[in-house]
Amino acid sequence: MSQFIIRSGSWDVLEHDARKIRESVFIQEQQISSKDEWDDQDPIAVHFVVDDQGHAIATARLLQNNSIGRVAVLKGYRGQGIGRLLMLEIIQFAKNEHREFLKLSSQVHAIPFYAGLGFNVEGDEYLDCGIPHIDMRMPL
Repeated sequence: MSQFIIRSGSWDVLEHDARKIRESVFIQEQQISSKDEWDDQDPIAVHFVVDDQGHAIATARLLQNNSIGRVAVLKGYRGQGIGRLLMLEIIQFAKNEHREFLKLSSQVHAIPFYAGLGFNVEGDEYLDCGIPHIDMRMPL
């Protein structure tokens, strides 16, 4: 069984690995434009990267406004609980920082995943980069 390690830190520290994962999942797989993927939030967000035997396999970021985003697991590693492990780490990190809530914009197909972690749907479905999304929120 693999030993997953989660690293957290600044964009300066984790950019190489986080960028590689996001390019694979969002730009290549989901066909999101690179101009929509990269923004001014990366330099000020807390980033998380999951490693499996020295290889970066998943990533996410936590913004100052308590929003979790850019959650991505490489295709070959999906269905193994890595996304859940990553989200639990972010939730604990936010609790340790005494944040009052977390929010995210979920792709509609991922609603059951986030609901299973304690997030609740808020509002109506909308398109983001041509993909159906819905806002979700969790009190801490």
